[in-house]
Amino acid sequence: QVQLVESGGGLVQHGGSLRLSCAASGRTFSRWTMGWFRQAPGKEREFVATISGSGGTTSYADSVKGRFTISRDNAKNTVYLQLSSLKPEDTAVYYCAADRSATGLVRRRANSYDSWGQGTQVTVSS
Repeated sequence: QVQLVESGGGLVQHGGSLRLSCAASGRTFSRWTMGWFRQAPGKEREFVATISGSGGTTSYADSVKGRFTISRDNAKNTVYLQLSSLKPEDTAVYYCAADRSATGLVRRRANSYDSWGQGTQVTVSS
């Protein structure tokens, strides 16, 4: 059973920064495509960013492009999401997800992922 544990959320002011981490269990982490999604109250879960197993390919939602950066450290089985220039509309629970199919592709759809973390709250004050 894969475990994904997010951390790093919190309360930050408009324009501030946070770095989220997602630590994964599993021996083949470097082959997994990883993604970050978020869900605000009353809204559907939405795609934020994804990264291929090697880290060589990334993709972002238009709403966060240029402000958020996804990265990974395969030696530490960890994926990161650097959040910068935060806005109140970025307030949400952020989830990391793993696609263990080892295709090497990046994934933007939630139903492409087979494992999810419990989420970490990010709140941006205006």
